[in-house]
Amino acid sequence: MRCLGIDIGSTSIKGAVLDLEQRSVGTPVSSPFPAPIASLPEGWVEIEPQAVCKSVDEVIATLMEQAPYADRLLFSGQMGGLILIDDRAQPLTNYISWRDQRTLAGGDSDEPSFDEVRSRWEEAAYFETLGHELQAGSTTTLLHWLHKQERLPSHAMPVTIADFVIAKLVGHPITMHATHAIGMLDLSRDVWHREALECIGLQHLRLPELAFDERAVGTASVVGREFVVHGSYGDQQCALRGAGLKRGELSLNISTGSQVSRRTAAFQPGDYQSRKFFGGDYLDTITHLPAGRSLNVLVDLLTELARAEGVSLNDPWKSIQSKVAEVEETNLEVDLAFFNGPLGDRGSIMGITTENLNVGHLFHASFRAMADNAFLVSHRFGPADWTAVVLSGGITQSSPLLRTLIEQRFSLPIRESAGEETLLGLLEIARSTLN
Repeated sequence: MRCLGIDIGSTSIKGAVLDLEQRSVGTPVSSPFPAPIASLPEGWVEIEPQAVCKSVDEVIATLMEQAPYADRLLFSGQMGGLILIDDRAQPLTNYISWRDQRTLAGGDSDEPSFDEVRSRWEEAAYFETLGHELQAGSTTTLLHWLHKQERLPSHAMPVTIADFVIAKLVGHPITMHATHAIGMLDLSRDVWHREALECIGLQHLRLPELAFDERAVGTASVVGREFVVHGSYGDQQCALRGAGLKRGELSLNISTGSQVSRRTAAFQPGDYQSRKFFGGDYLDTITHLPAGRSLNVLVDLLTELARAEGVSLNDPWKSIQSKVAEVEETNLEVDLAFFNGPLGDRGSIMGITTENLNVGHLFHASFRAMADNAFLVSHRFGPADWTAVVLSGGITQSSPLLRTLIEQRFSLPIRESAGEETLLGLLEIARSTLN
């Protein structure tokens, strides 16, 4: 039996044929996620919703050619952000991305929405039960901004971009899976946190029905073929399900950003974010750790002069990995916190000598910093009684040194995922719904 899995990410919309009998994921196909609308105010990131639907349709059409008898569709999608829809699943706004920063800007007399929401929730002591979730592009922060701007109609319902795409396919609004409802749930009771929403003026907000299982949400006809369609699931949780994360294991996902996570049977608040996972479990996570995005800053610096003279390097990462392999150890120290995150917002390069200021030492020190950062923040979860470290993400797969440094730092067995974790997570969901 075969299904089609679609991951609606912020960079690309990727899909693959999921073979349930062979427990395998076919060769992925992808389409770029539509670019933000131009000419918006600085910091605003909005995407035309029909453009997203069009890209999804293109990916589905390609996969249908590969699997002419597939009859189920499963989705995962980016969390945060929102799109407002009406009762007929018609869009009332563009998709406002989780990357949007408008809530950090205040008016002449208004406090920024981000600061206002945070101060109200801190005063009411709601942060703990909300899982310590609040970002500039969080759904709740954006809803508060829309409410203040009188752009939140009473009949509007906020949904994720993936849930909007599914609603358009099946012809009606759908339930929202709890893995998507980050920063909106009372995790001590697994219900919408109505008290926290009322605290920021959203007491009359219409919300989708919550779902905690993976049952189908409707049917859709695509190019004359009928599909059973399942709801969308949070991309982080879906990827960790695909990586096979078990209770007692520590997850390190290292790609553009880095996340350290654990799976627990009960809600255990602490100095980290908490979210719903599958099977009634919870996911404790520390996100926005410096990783690929910070490494790209270094690559941009090293290639700046070449670009200025019109020279394009064929494969700088291949050359970097080759130079790193020549360095056994380094006394250079690199702090990769170039972007705001749990480890600060100012990076540094220290201990420079004429011998170590080169590509090999620079990236060796950077990979060591990434391993050290993961080890440091993992202690926020409590005693380090992990049975194994589960590695996922593109950087660990492409950098043998980083894997070695992590293994040395944690002194634990390392289990690496097979890649395409999010699609593998959809495969496991598809298999579980057959039972």
